[in-house]
Amino acid sequence: MRCPFCNHDDTQVKDSRPTEDNSAIRRRRQCPNCNGRFTTFERVQLRELTVVKANGTRQPFDREKLLRSLKLCLRKRPVSEERIEQVANSLVRQLETSGESEITSAQIGAMVMDVLVDLDQVAFVRYASVYKDFREAKDYNEFIRQLQSRER
Repeated sequence: MRCPFCNHDDTQVKDSRPTEDNSAIRRRRQCPNCNGRFTTFERVQLRELTVVKANGTRQPFDREKLLRSLKLCLRKRPVSEERIEQVANSLVRQLETSGESEITSAQIGAMVMDVLVDLDQVAFVRYASVYKDFREAKDYNEFIRQLQSRER
C-alpha cells in the first residue's frame, strides 16, 4: 500500500480488526520512510456496478462518492461516523445484491432518501434539496409541508 504522505511504495500494517458491522477490515498502517500513520479499509466487492446518469452517461459506481454525499448532508447532525459507515455499507450491499449491474443515479438517490427520512430529517431535507433540485425557498416549504402531512 502506497503512503499517502510521501508516496513510498511499502507500508507496514500495525493493527488489523473488523469494523463494528463486520463488513470490512480496518488496517492501521505506518510508513517506514516518513513514519506517517494512516488507516485503510478492505471490503468485499460482489460485482462491478455502473451508474447511469440522468443524461445517459455511464460511470463506475463509487462508494466514496456515496459516503461523501451522506457525510455532507449529515454534517453537524447527531449521527456518528460509524452510523454513517453502516448506512453506506447497507446501501452498497443492497445495490450489489440487487442482481443489476447497471443502476440509475435516480434509483440511488431514492434509496438514500428512504434511509435518511428515518435517520435524520434535517439531513433528509438537505439531501432532497439537491436530489429534487430545489430552486427557490418555496420548494423547501412545499417539501417540508408534504413531509409534515406524511407524519400525521
